[in-house]
Amino acid sequence: MPIIYLSPSTQESNMYVNGGSEEEWMNRLADAMVPYLKASGIQYTRNTPDMTAASSIRASNAGSYDLHLALHSNASAPNNYGGTRGIIVFYYPGSTNGKRAAEIMATNLKAIYPLPNRVRAEASTSIGEVRQPRAPSVFIELGYHDNEDDATWIKNHLDETARTIVLALTEYFGIPFLTPTGSTRQGVVDVDWGYLNIRSRPTTSAPVIAKAYDGARLTILNQWQGWYLVSFDGAEGYANSDFVTLL
Repeated sequence: MPIIYLSPSTQESNMYVNGGSEEEWMNRLADAMVPYLKASGIQYTRNTPDMTAASSIRASNAGSYDLHLALHSNASAPNNYGGTRGIIVFYYPGSTNGKRAAEIMATNLKAIYPLPNRVRAEASTSIGEVRQPRAPSVFIELGYHDNEDDATWIKNHLDETARTIVLALTEYFGIPFLTPTGSTRQGVVDVDWGYLNIRSRPTTSAPVIAKAYDGARLTILNQWQGWYLVSFDGAEGYANSDFVTLL
């Protein structure tokens, strides 16, 4: 299953025109994303507010991630304070996967932002969290926090934005978007031939990431059509529901 490095802003001095900081509101957005990430089987490591952009990049590069996702909000130049709106999704120009992820993200955000023609994906070589991560990187500037309308929109649409970003991630990774269930169930593998394959996606052509032998207990996290998203032996993946008996 995919794993991302989730990097909400640590810029506590960037203040919203209607209260709070960029750090606060981007961490609230990350908080809202977590249930959707877990529900869809996307694993994550997250920075902390006491970190910096530089230490977040180092932490990302110290691991093995499928995507580095930075969450920020923008600000206009001082001579145009409050005069700009829009969302920019940055990617590194030499990264094919980064560009694809950014374009998917921008397309999905257009569906919820009130000015869709002001949402775009854009290449950048100047932003550290775009240029320096080893993993493909996407850096979202989610509106302008010095603009009253954008700042209000961000605050009032945290859950919708979180859902939209995770939906874009599932599209990028080629896995189903699943809604949070709020609970887990237990099941046991029931096969006649030794073991059940746990796969990275809900299809028999997907790579096998674990093998659960007959009688093994699984924690069922979610369900997609004829497949269970399960946790087994430290791995998360998909198991054919025909061969799992609920307890």
